[in-house]
Amino acid sequence: MRPSLNFFASRTVSWYMARTFISRTFAVLAGLVVILMSLDLLGESGDILAQPGNGQAAIWHYVSLRLPQIIQRFVPFAALLGTLVTLVRMNQNSEIISMKAAGISAHQILAPLVVASLGIAVLNFWFNDHVVTRATAALSAWQDVQYGPIPAEKSLVSNIWVRFGDDLIHVDEVTGKGRAAVLHNVAYYDREKDRLVAIANAATGVPAGDRWKLINVKRFDVATGNTTQLDAVLIAQGLDPSRFTLANVNGDNLSFGALAHTIEQLQAAGRPTTALRTQLWHKISGPLSIILMPLLAGIAGFGLARSGRLFIRVIVGMALGFTYFVADNFALAMGNIGAYPPLLAAWAPMLLFLLIGEAVLVRTEE
Repeated sequence: MRPSLNFFASRTVSWYMARTFISRTFAVLAGLVVILMSLDLLGESGDILAQPGNGQAAIWHYVSLRLPQIIQRFVPFAALLGTLVTLVRMNQNSEIISMKAAGISAHQILAPLVVASLGIAVLNFWFNDHVVTRATAALSAWQDVQYGPIPAEKSLVSNIWVRFGDDLIHVDEVTGKGRAAVLHNVAYYDREKDRLVAIANAATGVPAGDRWKLINVKRFDVATGNTTQLDAVLIAQGLDPSRFTLANVNGDNLSFGALAHTIEQLQAAGRPTTALRTQLWHKISGPLSIILMPLLAGIAGFGLARSGRLFIRVIVGMALGFTYFVADNFALAMGNIGAYPPLLAAWAPMLLFLLIGEAVLVRTEE
């Protein structure tokens, strides 16, 4: 029978394939989460209970914060294993052979799984953006105090460099936020066309209208070599106070929109953003990698089950999937240190293994 050129075989077959894949993917995910959460608790429960006042409630609080991280991280693994379980079982029951005898191609068999994976990827992106980022921020703050009481936020950052036009501003410490920000030990480098004109050192700096007011200033003029003592100097018209408080940004703690806005502010402040831009793009490419899993594991579904090579095909499918995760983590690490451009670090592994998975499928079946 001549194979159909339609993307899907039929509504009945597509719905059956997608439903089976989704149910087994979430079953695998549930098992992984239970096992990994139990192992994680074995390592962390002692530290949690070591803090005076922590008991069973603290353990459950830790579980509520850690569980979203585990779910989000292992959804692609669950999709890979769910595809393998689905296709191997159908192969053993001769369902794949029946579909192919009816003229359904390998791509049409996998198409419902890919579409279902896309839905899971969208759900995973939303879950990461609205749940995981908040849980990660709360857990990081709790772990910073060794699972003790979290003190009130001091809104203090240190060793800040800001570029404003041609000028550079260095601040030892910043307390407060917004219009209540106070700069401590300020060094203002007045430059014109990359030529240093003067250096002003001040004990403090505070917002004054649309400028910043430096108090108790020593100004050194480069051209004359003279030092002048001034009570106050106004600088940096239009400089936003938030640019002094953007320090130690953790992309895992921010949603996609919040991280994109933070990157814009950091770029305006003249700070490096390569690692954060890599994380930003990976917030999209990471969940989308789920759509690769049916393609990489598809090799396990084709060929005769009684040929004795089914186990080998399962191993190859698992190897392709886990090799992708290794390549993705390696590229992400290279992007974080600036060795790879952000777009390449986030998207290259996915595109590479998309081609590999398609080539393997065509080579083995089509």
